[in-house]
Amino acid sequence: MGKRDNVRVSRASRRAAQAAARTGLDTARAAVDEPAPPRGGAGTGDPLIGDLRRAGLLPLLVLHFASAEPAYGNQLIERIGELTHGALTVNPNTMYPLLRSLEEQGLVAGEWEHPERRSRRFYRVTEAGAAERERLLGELGPRLDRILRSIRSIREELGA
Repeated sequence: MGKRDNVRVSRASRRAAQAAARTGLDTARAAVDEPAPPRGGAGTGDPLIGDLRRAGLLPLLVLHFASAEPAYGNQLIERIGELTHGALTVNPNTMYPLLRSLEEQGLVAGEWEHPERRSRRFYRVTEAGAAERERLLGELGPRLDRILRSIRSIREELGA
């Protein structure tokens, strides 16, 4: 068990003890019955989204939107939220370092809307960024297809 797992267990134990005190259950039973804390993408609590984020979904979406037309950080945050219907939320503290990193790697090029003063910085995909977008799409495409098939199967099985 790693250090993160130990922290997770101690938090779960603490929550179990609190739940036990409220409900009168013994601590051991509460610890077994309590679900694991949510893991996943920031703000989602969804392990599926978290897994996709770690696989490169966020850079792929940024490169995708910036390839269609130059876009600035908050605009990208909004577009990603709209596209995913809120399943993937992006914090500015995540987006702006990502944009700087993509720019340092030569995958996007940024230009100030008004160069004489700091305003919005618009990013567009470079040739290298277009190639990276295709590479990420090749990696994530099969995973997204598998998730889609799984969801369809679940909905069909449940008649939903």
